[in-house]
Amino acid sequence: MLDVKTLSLVGGVLALLAGATTIGQRLKLQPDIGLNPALVESFNLRIRAWWLMCTVLAAAFLLGSVATVVLFGLISFWALREFITLTPTRLGDHRTLFWVFFLFTPLQYVLVGLGAGQYGLFSVLIPVYAFLFIPARVALAGDYKRFLERTAKIQAGLMVCVYCLSYAPALLSLNIKNYEGQNPRLLFFFVLVVQLNDVLQFAWGKLLGEHLVAPAISPNRTWEGFFGGIASATLIGAGLWWATPFEPWQAAGMSLVISVMGFAGGMTMSAIKRDRGVKDYGTLVVGHGGVLDRIDSICFAAPVFYHLTRYFFTQH
Repeated sequence: MLDVKTLSLVGGVLALLAGATTIGQRLKLQPDIGLNPALVESFNLRIRAWWLMCTVLAAAFLLGSVATVVLFGLISFWALREFITLTPTRLGDHRTLFWVFFLFTPLQYVLVGLGAGQYGLFSVLIPVYAFLFIPARVALAGDYKRFLERTAKIQAGLMVCVYCLSYAPALLSLNIKNYEGQNPRLLFFFVLVVQLNDVLQFAWGKLLGEHLVAPAISPNRTWEGFFGGIASATLIGAGLWWATPFEPWQAAGMSLVISVMGFAGGMTMSAIKRDRGVKDYGTLVVGHGGVLDRIDSICFAAPVFYHLTRYFFTQH
């Protein structure tokens, strides 16, 4: 991990965060410049959350691939807990949830940690075996009330929070030609572009946003923010091609795809929150609600990015 390219990438992110922190504090100390104080406070809370996430992610990278996989496994566990807690469960679901949390979730990450050789297993464990196990186990509990709703909720939570997110650390095991030993940098690139897309869509929306995408789902997401954020993230991704196994145009294409998928993830998970009548999935991350509020875009983008990279850039 400690090569020039990696240090340049991480150093650039830290410099960007330091600059944003300085700007945020200056804006906070100058309330007479005409900016909405709530907007300034929201900006500063987002920067603090970014510091926390970058610090944890960088520490895991430095400790090695095992630590990174474990970190994502813990994030999945907590995100799934938030998702399940959001909707009520019945007594007949509890034993099923035990197997979901303490068998399928850790087993998925164990298989991911064992490397690309286990792709045939970790790619089907949840969408096939867990998908079939969940309704069968709930049925055995003998409670048929809202059966389809209950089983679908558990299946959806496991797919999004565990299965989809696990494809992010799975990037570490891809066998990419002329890129051996550099996969942590690819994971860092992926997370950076997806998260920057979120921030840039928010910024463009606040600056130019007039036309809401779906007001009932998200009152802050505008078409101006959507196109501005995706265009900006695509350009930044193209500029960071040197940190990836891609050519500049390929890095731009990949950034475009994962930015669109990140947007789709944010909208989808917002729709679930609106359906349940809540603002956030939790309160763990200051300024960003719960863990799932922060990783929803990564969950949707990770499997797409993994499979595009695996199909076009690896020897399999």
